[in-house]
This record gives sequence, C-alpha cells and structure tokens, in this order.
Amino acid sequence: MVPHLVTALTGPINELEQRILDSTPAIERWFRLEWMEHTPPFYTAVDIRNAGFKLAPVHTNLFPGGWNNLTQQMLPLAVQAAQAAIEKICPEARNLLVIPQNHSTNTFYLANIAQLVRIFHMAGLNVRVGSIDPAIKSPKKIELPNGDTVTLEPVVRTKRRLGIKNFDPCTILLNNDLAAGTPGILEDLHEQYLLPPVHAGWSVRRKSNHLRSYEELSKRFGKLLGIDPWLINPMSTRAEGVNVADGRGIDVLTSHVDAMLTKVRRKYKEYGINEKPFVVVKSDTGSNSMPAITVRDVKEVEALTRKSRAKAGGAAQGVGADEVVIQEGVLTNERVHDGVAEPVVYMMDRYVVGGFYRVHAERSSDESLKSPGASFVPLAFSDSAHLPQHGAKPGASAPNRFYMYGVIGRLAMVAASYELEATDPDAEVYE
Repeated sequence: MVPHLVTALTGPINELEQRILDSTPAIERWFRLEWMEHTPPFYTAVDIRNAGFKLAPVHTNLFPGGWNNLTQQMLPLAVQAAQAAIEKICPEARNLLVIPQNHSTNTFYLANIAQLVRIFHMAGLNVRVGSIDPAIKSPKKIELPNGDTVTLEPVVRTKRRLGIKNFDPCTILLNNDLAAGTPGILEDLHEQYLLPPVHAGWSVRRKSNHLRSYEELSKRFGKLLGIDPWLINPMSTRAEGVNVADGRGIDVLTSHVDAMLTKVRRKYKEYGINEKPFVVVKSDTGSNSMPAITVRDVKEVEALTRKSRAKAGGAAQGVGADEVVIQEGVLTNERVHDGVAEPVVYMMDRYVVGGFYRVHAERSSDESLKSPGASFVPLAFSDSAHLPQHGAKPGASAPNRFYMYGVIGRLAMVAASYELEATDPDAEVYE
C-alpha cells in the first residue's frame, strides 16, 4: 500500500533536481573521492526539509533509532551496506555486540534494536544485545507487539574488553547516543572496535561543529553544481550564555535571532519568495536537552522563552543549556495523509539504504515534527527509490526526488565525517 504523497512539484526545487540529475556522474565521482580521503560514520540518519525553493538537512543523527521503519524491500540494501562496513573495519569479524539506550522499555525503540540484530545477522555475524544499564543484572527477554523478541543481557567488562557471558565480540555497535556522558565501562577498549566512537556522543558533540562542516561542504558542492549553496544549506549561528529555562542571555539571543531573520529575509527577497522567514532555536548539544523553538518575529523571543521555561524545566538544566544554535528555519512543503511530512534518509557506511517520512498532523510546515504525535510512513514510492530515472521530467518521478534527497543526505554524512575527524581526541595534530 503506497501512501498518498503531496509535494511541491513545481518551481525552483525542480530546477535543483534537474541540475542534480544532469550532474550525476560528477556528483558520484565527488563522493567517491571524498570517501577515499575520509571515513564515513558507521550509520547515519538525516532529517531533510523540502521547502519547494530550497532543500536542506536540518538534523544529522549518528546513533539512529527507527531502523524498524525501513520496509522489507529495503533490507537487502541495508545488509549489503552492513557487510561492506564490517568488512572494512574488521574483515574477520564473527561476533557483534549491540549496546542500546539505557532504561529502554519503549517497544518501538526495541523493535529498532531487533531490526538491527536482523540486519547484522543476515550480514553474517553472531549478534547479541548487551545492556550497560546497571538495572539489567540477568538476561531479560522482551516480547514485542510485532512478534519479535529482544534479549537484553548484562555486559561483562574485563581489563581491556567488553562482552557478555560466553560471548566475546570484536566489534561493538553503539545505539546509545551517550547524552548523559560516556560511562567508564566504554572507555579504554583498545582491543575492540567501538562504533560510532564515543566522541560522536551527545555529551561531546556539538551541532554547531556539524553545521560549520556542512556549510563549507555546501559551498564546494554548490560550485560543482553551479548553484547558490544557500539552496542546500540552512544558515546558522551559535550563541553562548543563553538559558531559556532561567531567562539568562535573552538580549544575546534576541540579537542573534534578529540578525538571522534579516539574513533570511534578504535571501527570500533575492529569490522572490513570499513566505514568512523564521528561525529555529535549539540546544547545541543533544536534541532532548531543550525543545526546539520556532521564532517568526524577534518580538516573540521574550514571550517564547517565558513559555518554554515550564517546558524546558529540568532538561534545560543539563549540559549545554548555555549553548544554543540559531538556525534558519526551512519550511516543509510535503504532505502525507493530510499531515505535514519530512523525509528521513538512512545510510550505513557510505550507502543510502532507505528512509521514511516523519508525519505530524498537528504541526504546521514551519514547526519541528520531532514531537509526540509524530508517525512514520514508509517512503511513498512503489518502485525503486535509489536509482535515478534519467528520462523523467523534474518533479514527476519519485525515484528522482528520493535520489536528490539521498544526495543531500550523503552531503550531511560527509560533513559528519569531517566533524568527527576534527573533534577526535586521539587524532594526531601537526603543527
């Protein structure tokens, strides 16, 4: 059953799609050369917004959940990508240990873990799920509504290795974003591969570093395509000393919001866009440390911060409450089943393996869809969504549209690769 997708099929986005399709050989060569020099993150999910006049990534997740939302038809690609990734890292790998989020009782999240176990099992590995949650003291089997089961087992740490009873993995896959910090049990594992590395965790990672890497890449990529990089890049800036929970630094935030709205207004005027500009204010650290706030007018800042104090409350007291990103808001012009929708592109190693739409019937096109009430709908394409169809008109072919999303998703993945290299505490620094 293919859901009904309504999207912006006219205007500038079609010109961008045509430019990307015409440049496919150059684009694929560009990516190929990048991956010769840089290591892709092990797996990545990128939220993309299609405004009809620009197409940009708004969030890059290096510990993606939601693998259970990939359809059965996408699994072979995921398995092939998993094989390629493992072969590159540990060709003789036999055992893989998956580490989930702590306190994971959410059955949707656990269905994601079950899907990851399935993918890596089909890729030829023995896979077990090892919990670092101190509450898990013996194997715990959990039956899921879809018929899957997940067995959480307590991890066992020796001096240099991590495993579970009678199971010694050569590779450990983190599906835990380490937002609460890196537990000591994961440190100094010099004999095993830990993927992604701990410095990709939200206790260390900053969105502003990623956005800076992406901005630089979008300039180079824009030059390759002969386009204004703004068409694929959400402008952003970072502010310190801002805490929406206690009202600190509101003048700093107001100044940054005003400057960003002015920049966006200028670009809208340049392109004859009659939409109301907006910005999104969010924590520079993990996505849950404060709610994303949509600001359409600088006068709203004071009122919104007052209102958000109750919402942010305890969460805003956590790490990074004083560091915020002010990001150009990107509208979404896509709809599925009358709900506002945005595509989420899933990648493993350097390959696009699939994706889905995040849909929210109660949100408007300028609001974040990552909130309670969101649903996940398989990609609205009945045929292959991974290979472009070069005869089709722009906007008329769903595979072409998804190929374009995959290009932007991979660009964000290259940016994540640059970001991880720049923040690697073990990297050698040459003067």
